[in-house]
Amino acid sequence: PFMSSSTNKSQGIPSKSGRKPKKVHRWESQELGAFDEQVAEDLEFDIVREMLAHHCNGPTATERAENLRPMRARKRIVRELEECAEWVKIKTEGIRFPAIHFEELTREIELLKVRGSVLDEPGFNRILMASRLANELIEALDGQTDDLPRIAHLLRNIYATSDLIKPIEAVFDDRGQVRSDASNHLVRIREDMVRVRRSISRNFQRVLKSLLEKGWLSDIKEGFVSERRVLAVNSTHKRKVPGTAMGTSKTGAITFIEPASNVPLNFEMEMLRDDERKEIQRILRDLTQGIRKYLPLIRAYQVLLVELDFIQAKSKLAIALNATLPGLRRKPGCHLIEAYHPLLKLTNDSSGQHTEPQTVELRADRRMLVISGPNAGGKSITLKTVGLLQLMLQSGLLVPVNSSSEMGIYDALLTDIGDNQSIENQLSTYSYRLKRMRGFLTVVGPTSLLLLDEFGTGSDPELGGALAEVFFEELYERGAFGVITTHYANIKTRAAALEQALNGSMRFDRESLEPLYKLDVGPPGSSFTFEVAQINGIPKTLIQRAKGKLDVRKVKLDELIGDLQKEKATLSRLTDRQLKQEVEFKRLKADLKEQQGALEERAETQHHIAEEQNNALNKGRKLQQWIDRYKAESNNKDLLEDIRKYLAVERSKRDDAAKRTAAKRKASKARQQKKRPKHHVDRIRVGSIVRLRNGGSERGEVIELTTLAATVLFGTFKTKVELNKLSWVADGANARRSKS
Repeated sequence: PFMSSSTNKSQGIPSKSGRKPKKVHRWESQELGAFDEQVAEDLEFDIVREMLAHHCNGPTATERAENLRPMRARKRIVRELEECAEWVKIKTEGIRFPAIHFEELTREIELLKVRGSVLDEPGFNRILMASRLANELIEALDGQTDDLPRIAHLLRNIYATSDLIKPIEAVFDDRGQVRSDASNHLVRIREDMVRVRRSISRNFQRVLKSLLEKGWLSDIKEGFVSERRVLAVNSTHKRKVPGTAMGTSKTGAITFIEPASNVPLNFEMEMLRDDERKEIQRILRDLTQGIRKYLPLIRAYQVLLVELDFIQAKSKLAIALNATLPGLRRKPGCHLIEAYHPLLKLTNDSSGQHTEPQTVELRADRRMLVISGPNAGGKSITLKTVGLLQLMLQSGLLVPVNSSSEMGIYDALLTDIGDNQSIENQLSTYSYRLKRMRGFLTVVGPTSLLLLDEFGTGSDPELGGALAEVFFEELYERGAFGVITTHYANIKTRAAALEQALNGSMRFDRESLEPLYKLDVGPPGSSFTFEVAQINGIPKTLIQRAKGKLDVRKVKLDELIGDLQKEKATLSRLTDRQLKQEVEFKRLKADLKEQQGALEERAETQHHIAEEQNNALNKGRKLQQWIDRYKAESNNKDLLEDIRKYLAVERSKRDDAAKRTAAKRKASKARQQKKRPKHHVDRIRVGSIVRLRNGGSERGEVIELTTLAATVLFGTFKTKVELNKLSWVADGANARRSKS
């Protein structure tokens, strides 16, 4: 239903093969509906494909990358994403795993299917390297199956074996050459070749020495012609040297002569070489016949290694883009947190510039987002970020977002971006957009994602705006999801009136006259037409004259919207600042309370020690008095009676104190159990809703979790808090997914 376009492609990394993407490929199944190459170009997905192809090693994976298309089969998308995430884990966590470097076995597989065919030396070495690599993969996966279940599943059709390695190693050495001991006959042939070669060398050295003494040789002395060692004789002496002339130099000053004594030996060497070739051919034929029965295993090697080559390329791209695996929703929609346009991020990083991440959410009750605001303020890049990340995800590629993000799957992704005027077809921009919109109306539905940039432009503002509003209402009624950028006030007004649509605006600093590239969801945005004109050097006198042409109410309304945006941005900054201060204050308060408790406990301990020391001192004085009263010659009856009374009183005091202490502890424990809040730290997961303990009322979402701490998002403020200072409030969607 869509038209092709003659628009120029963006510059990107050159393709390895230089081939243009084809339409259909054998590995494609259940592709995204209503997807054409114009969508790929509009969202610069073609550049991502070229980057992916750049990381591939073999031609099959390279071709697959160049022709990558998004899918709609959720199970396959999940499988490919998890395979890529596991390979990223291998690379980033230092898991020992062999690198996927191999040569494809396509030619060898085709030859082995033909009876009587013979593989050549490079073919056997490719099979040998593939078998070794497969065995290394199986060995590396041993003990890692639970951590890498997807990679383990890919290896299900191969097994560790030396049945291919041993026979090939018995024939070939480490350099890939046929061993001399590959057969007894080859041993004898090569021994004869060594003997003849030595005789040729001795004869040649003897003649060379003689001619040197006579001065008949040129400065270069010798050379090789047709693989034969020859003497470089000055042509004036060529008739004096017995042998066969093999040629002359370009000037004719040198004649190359084969010594006569070596002529029969070189002939014998040629015969031996022919015998060697025939024996090697026989050995390779027998070896081919021996490994032909392993053709299914060799096919499995090819399938596995090509797949791992492609997965490895996707993982390299993911690492380069700092991409991750978001949560996958079962229904259309998305919640992108700290999402980056990958190509913009790479460009800005290379030039040292900051890239502003975006947070965008589409769900069933908020499914159409209308973004307004100034030109060059980030509307289009926000729209393209949503679209490109969706294409990447549904193509099995990880995306540069916060891992707490969530993304759904769409059956169709429709774009109308940029000026697609075609000179060849004499098609205007507006006509092109109308024809493309006609195509959209034939396929759009509740599982479609629409990305419409500068919606409604290209015609008379009033007439085009009215038609755009009708299109907007029709697309809304079809239940589609969408991100739309526009300057038309009637589209903004209609979005505000529709229950499942919402407005958004890009922030703009009216004081510095600079866009802030930050999306605010809620009120529509001003186009800041006159401010943008001022940025671009338009004289203020012309701007004032332009304002005079407009209805005063229109100018005031635009200024009012701008002021509201400014106030909202200021309020947002103040809210974030206040929230940050509140969180910090509560955290400091909790730390102070903890320190105060520790000090009180320490003071109580010291007081207890002092009391014990004072009691011990008093008891020591009492003992000294008894010692002084004791008389060795007397029965000390009064002294002993006083001691018994004292001990009885002390024992009674100790028992009473122990009972009071036990009762006090029991009552205190009961009060603590009654008053102690249940913080449910064990329930905290990524996505859980939590609050700070000790009176914290602000709730936040857990976006990262470690053993002892959690990273919590309070509004737009992110902070790291120890788990023992948090209380679980409720499960979010991410937490429910991680439990399941």
